[in-house]
Amino acid sequence: MLVIDDEKPILDVLEAYLEKEGFTVATALTGSTGWETFQKVKPALVLLDLMLPDRSGEELCQMMRKESDVPILMITAKSQQEDVIEGLNLGADDYVIKPFSPKEVIARVKALLRRSKSKDMPLADKLIFRDGELVIDVSKHEVSKKGKILNLTPAEYKLLLTLARYPGRTYSRSELLDRVLGDTADVYERTIDGHIKNLRQKIEEDSRKPSYILTVFGAGYKFSSEEL
Repeated sequence: MLVIDDEKPILDVLEAYLEKEGFTVATALTGSTGWETFQKVKPALVLLDLMLPDRSGEELCQMMRKESDVPILMITAKSQQEDVIEGLNLGADDYVIKPFSPKEVIARVKALLRRSKSKDMPLADKLIFRDGELVIDVSKHEVSKKGKILNLTPAEYKLLLTLARYPGRTYSRSELLDRVLGDTADVYERTIDGHIKNLRQKIEEDSRKPSYILTVFGAGYKFSSEEL
């Protein structure tokens, strides 16, 4: 595990709490050192402060995301929603705002590691939500709502499967575009909005008040497995 923060007291506290939980921890006080350490130790998770000397956390986040799918927990003193959204769009998986409780950080770290571990597991033949109300049959490429097969386009099916595989995870439009349409040229990110609209009309009770596919303002979309 790698912690990058230019405030030594915070670095020491996080290192102590993480080691107490049994994690092996590497630390760095600057962006450049953090990048070198990242390449050397190949951490299972990175806690990354955005406000770093000599190389910003935003830049580091982008560099790490290009090389790896390692979970990144963003640490920021910026509490403005726009700053948090920017960090998530750059590739961070979650965030905490200073000042924070070390116990909260540990809880978020464990949640990210569970999510990361599940990525490596084979996808189940069926994804079942809300006591069987919505079922995605992966082997048959079929989706049913209350026992009725839905007529989804290939793009809508890919979009739903991507979101539903990791409930609660926010995907940006660019991520969804890449996963659903691949390297298709000259396609605008807002194309995803059209697919989302059509998908909601097919799976939601009321597409104007969606309960499955939720909008995360300024960041993208996420799937909710729980009733609102």
